[in-house]
Amino acid sequence: MDEVVAEYIRRTVLKIPRDEILAVLRQWGFLSDTQLGAINLRQTKESISREVVRLCEENSADLKQAAILDIIYNNIYPNKRMWSVYQMKKTGEETDLFDFSNFKKTFKGRLQSALKNVTISFREYEDNAIWIRIAWGTPYTKPNQYKTSYVVYHSQTPYVFISVSVLKSNLPLLCQALVVASNYHDIREMELRSHCLNSLKDIVFKRYSQNFQTHYPKQQKNIATENVDIRIIQEDKSEKERIQRVNKEVFGDGPQPKLEFAQYKLETMFKSDPNMDVLERREPFRCLVKFSSPDLLESLKSLAPAGMADAPLSPLLTCIPQKARNYFKIRDRKDVLPGSFVSP
Repeated sequence: MDEVVAEYIRRTVLKIPRDEILAVLRQWGFLSDTQLGAINLRQTKESISREVVRLCEENSADLKQAAILDIIYNNIYPNKRMWSVYQMKKTGEETDLFDFSNFKKTFKGRLQSALKNVTISFREYEDNAIWIRIAWGTPYTKPNQYKTSYVVYHSQTPYVFISVSVLKSNLPLLCQALVVASNYHDIREMELRSHCLNSLKDIVFKRYSQNFQTHYPKQQKNIATENVDIRIIQEDKSEKERIQRVNKEVFGDGPQPKLEFAQYKLETMFKSDPNMDVLERREPFRCLVKFSSPDLLESLKSLAPAGMADAPLSPLLTCIPQKARNYFKIRDRKDVLPGSFVSP
């Protein structure tokens, strides 16, 4: 077995939690049950990793098998990587039957024709997700197995989840190969990023239930109480209940998808007193709005209960998951005060 392959397998095993090593190796399927039973898990992880390498040498493991082990590891622990969402488009409404073999052949051919030193591995999962691992090289160097890009493509959908390596210069080649292999005509980044791959899937596949209500009836305050202190307490309690109810209507009951980055383009018009003559021409004001947080949607959800924002929140904030599916092109049509920015 090649020394590069042996070292890569050893490092991959070291990344796996001790109590899950056997489960991951069993899913890999390269070692027999007898070989797996011979592994002593009571020793140090370094010793375990070397024992696994020794068993792999008995089976003559190659780079292809090492790459499949890496795919399995990243599938089980996808949160170790940062993921971005891309959406592909077709010119018409035509639908094509997906052929996995043809997809692999076209994807590999497209990449390898543009870059000679590249290794590509595929693994298909039951949820129609195709995991693709790409190790990039240069015209003069072999592929770097430790700086890989990952693609998760769900067939029969236009959505692709990409985790790029530090070699971002190869991203256009990767996107071009995806478009051609999947028979689409264009691909764009949706400006959604997170370590939580499943949360991104929940958003783009609409598995995340969220209401987008923009009008709420006002809560009537209790002013019949004679005692001022009691009235204040009751009004405070009513306001907290109103905020909780509004928050529930907007964000739902369950936990929010874990989103770490989002951005969208905002186009508005400046509305002012005509007599002030602030603007010579009525041109739209365009800007790029960016949000980032370890848990963006949960942070937005907690603003009103924490007293940091009025309830309900602006639709510009609550619509992020919904607008993500439309490239975040938002036009806010709420009534505003003179001198504010408002869409036409």
